[in-house]
Formats: sequence, structure tokens, C-alpha cells
Amino acid sequence: MTTDIKQTAERIPLEVLNRGDFGILDEILSPSFVDHYAQPGVPPTREGLKQTLKALKTAFPDLRYTIDDAIVCGDQVVHRLSASGTMTGEFMGMPATGKRAQWTEIHIGRGVDGRLTEHWAVVDQLGMLVQLGIVPAPGRVPATV
Repeated sequence: MTTDIKQTAERIPLEVLNRGDFGILDEILSPSFVDHYAQPGVPPTREGLKQTLKALKTAFPDLRYTIDDAIVCGDQVVHRLSASGTMTGEFMGMPATGKRAQWTEIHIGRGVDGRLTEHWAVVDQLGMLVQLGIVPAPGRVPATV
């Protein structure tokens, strides 16, 4: 199972997002899939994740993911990823900026019988939004001696 869940989870960044092959999502996501990192207003389901991934790829057509680390423990896998892309389309109500950004993500997936059943994530959205010019860079905190 450990190899299966690792390979199954890797298909999302490498095949779905890098190649745009959304057809495999029904194959690798359980019908009862729960997304614990669902975006606001998006159901935490398989259909909700599909909606979010398609919107992300539409906003960033040149989106590229690389897997920096993978850790497997039983029925769970943790991936540390690097992502980059140019925002040429609207995403979650934010207009396209035409700017390129690079950010990091950590994803945890749980699986049963070779299909993902649950998902959690931590994404450096602030770093991405600052690079895209949507959010101003935070001010510096003065160093004290």
C-alpha cells in the first residue's frame, strides 16, 4: 500500500496539473473523498477538488510542480512541493496579473485500496500573492540587539 499511495498522490501534481490530465481524478479519488483544505465556497468533496484544480490550471496555464520530498507512513503520504506559474487568468475572484510566482506547498493524503480518501494542505499563499502584486509585501520588523 505504501508505494501505491505515494504514486497515486503524485499523479495530481505531475499528471493532472503539469499535463492537464483531469480525467484521472475520478480514477484516483475515492467517491467519498474529503478535502480538509477546500477553498472558501467550494464543497470539500471530490467534485470540489476537481473544480479547484481546474480553476488553478486555468488561471496559471503554465503551472509546473516538482516534488521535493515524499514521506510515506502506512496509509498516508506527505509531499513537499515547489510550484510556479504565470497568472494569466482570474482565480478565486482575483483578476489576472500577468506576473509569475513561485511558492511551496505541503500536502498530506490518506488512501485506501490505491485511491485517495482524504487531503490536507499548507500552501504559501501569502508569498504567492505578494509576488503576483495582489497583496503588498509585509513591512520589515526592525532587528533589535
